[in-house]
Amino acid sequence: MQSSAELPSGAPRKGRAPQVRYFEVPERQRGAAEAWLERGSGIPGSTPTPASAVVFVRDGEHGVETYLTYRPGNSPIGTVGFPGGPVEAHDDEPLDWAGPAPTEWARRLGMDGDVSRARRAVVAAARHAFEEAGVLLAGADPMSTVESAEGAEWMSSREALAVGDVSLAQVLGRRRLVLRTDLLRPLAHWVTSDFAHRRYDIHYFTAVVPDGQVPAPLQSKGVWGRWVEAAEVVSDPVGSRLGDLVGQEDTVGRSVGDLSSPGVQCVLESVAECSSAIAFLARKRAVVTRNPVLEVRDGRPVLRLDWA
Repeated sequence: MQSSAELPSGAPRKGRAPQVRYFEVPERQRGAAEAWLERGSGIPGSTPTPASAVVFVRDGEHGVETYLTYRPGNSPIGTVGFPGGPVEAHDDEPLDWAGPAPTEWARRLGMDGDVSRARRAVVAAARHAFEEAGVLLAGADPMSTVESAEGAEWMSSREALAVGDVSLAQVLGRRRLVLRTDLLRPLAHWVTSDFAHRRYDIHYFTAVVPDGQVPAPLQSKGVWGRWVEAAEVVSDPVGSRLGDLVGQEDTVGRSVGDLSSPGVQCVLESVAECSSAIAFLARKRAVVTRNPVLEVRDGRPVLRLDWA
């Protein structure tokens, strides 16, 4: 559903009144949305789980590309989205750290009063990037990165991360690697709407894939993952181009709005607006919390987002 007051993913221009954006509720969530509305407004939702995701970008032949992955089930990130997931307790473990100090990350992420939370968000972002996409933002020293994270040994570490047998700190420590947090840039902050059974309080980061590394899905769980041109994905919001490309039973014939969260859709639009990957990475952004609200519009549940 498109609103006449709809804006692109960036903030409204100065001097304009607050605008409104509406998003369709994905088919897999409509039952929960309708049940929520039947119970009446004002009911508190479940506590959202802290989470992180990484938006990798590169220059493609026709525009800026980003790496998307497929995840079956009812993930708060969506069926198709960026490598990411929940923060875990072991993301607190000490490790060799390069880049902005956790106190600076707390400032950049709008968490001035909670440095530990900010540190966990950064570590979780790097962990999911490695686990889900095989991209390791780490090196032997603060100025380098590993040249490749492919092969059986690296995949074994990714599989161990996925089942919780090891932490990112352990993976890096065994190889005497330093986490390169300076390779990440804060991008956006979204909180899943109250009606959802599973909710994320998710911080999106952006980065480029280090030279020599090639993203690849996790062997045991990864069904699909690939670079896509962002502008092509968002050019037809009601078409099934992305769903057909993924080619899974629960994606074929479905639109990007039915496959991804509002946060993923807005980030894709933001990537599509930029002329190059460098321009996207260099853009200055205020990390504002976005929390779509469920309401009824034209007789059906939609998610309303105020662009104040």
